[in-house]
Amino acid sequence: MASVNPGFWAGKRVLLTGHTGFKGAWAAIWLARMGAQVRGLALPPDQKPSLFELAGVSDLIASRLVDLRNPDAVGPAIGGVGVDLVLHMAAQPIVRTSIEDPITTFETNVMGTAHLLQALRAQRGLAAVLVITSDKVYANAETGRAFVEGDPLGGKDPYSASKAAAEMVTHSFARSYFEAAGVRVATARGGNVIGGGDFSRDRLVADIVRASRAGEAVTLRHPEATRPWQHVLDCVAGYLCHLEALATDDATPRALNFGPRPGGPEVTVGEIATLGVQALNGQPWRHGPDPDSIEARSLAIDATLARRALGFESHYDAPDAVRLTMDWYRRQAEGEAALDLCREQIEGYEGRP
Repeated sequence: MASVNPGFWAGKRVLLTGHTGFKGAWAAIWLARMGAQVRGLALPPDQKPSLFELAGVSDLIASRLVDLRNPDAVGPAIGGVGVDLVLHMAAQPIVRTSIEDPITTFETNVMGTAHLLQALRAQRGLAAVLVITSDKVYANAETGRAFVEGDPLGGKDPYSASKAAAEMVTHSFARSYFEAAGVRVATARGGNVIGGGDFSRDRLVADIVRASRAGEAVTLRHPEATRPWQHVLDCVAGYLCHLEALATDDATPRALNFGPRPGGPEVTVGEIATLGVQALNGQPWRHGPDPDSIEARSLAIDATLARRALGFESHYDAPDAVRLTMDWYRRQAEGEAALDLCREQIEGYEGRP
């Protein structure tokens, strides 16, 4: 199966947005490890603590704190800096936050993407741009069928709708400007990601860790809900393989799903929580229903096209992903350095059979 090629990334000039976030920090650490020249654009971290700060990501890359919602700030932050590849991960990523504050969510996820793409039109030598959206971009009738890339886009909550809109913005810019200039632009739709260093509000693993460290039981709104769980390294590896392929092969699909291996079992929120609580010797979770929630109960994506087009598929199943994740949190709480833990897990991923 395909894997991330360190030799390809060595010396590449990479613009990475969202490097202060959970997945973005992992991407920054991995790219820096491979010798890429990374320039990060993002807002300050919105988590306390944050992996960005714990791992000292600002010491690894050229970090710029920029609000992509402000077009007057985006252009100057990019201008004059040669860029080979762009990985756009900056976003407002939480469904419940989008329900509380839909306008900021749309401004960030839709107009932030448009402002970035507009600024990139002036770049010379740019080879490829990958915009990260979400597994939630699809019009979800909750039939249980795994979504494929050609399914209709939609979104019944502001987060999902904003990410579907970002897909349309991206592909319109690609068709109108970038493809004619020889720049390949695509989107990647990742599943529900777990991994060490996520301290976000309303994220399952982060909630489990906080509850365990406080000696409390985590409360689950929808323990029966299913999600396409994957470890952060599987997801980021898929993004990097997709962007690498875009830079070298014009036949690379312009939209790909990244999630669990096709044909694997569905895993519920409750099952993930049980594994996490057991790994941390925490209190058993409890059910706290939210009758007003509009979050999807069933969500699955089909990553067959990524396997066929890139030769890529996720390496870790859900139990392995939980084990690695909780091992990271346990060792970090015992005093081990966050950056060392990330590098160790990246090295282990790179060396897998």
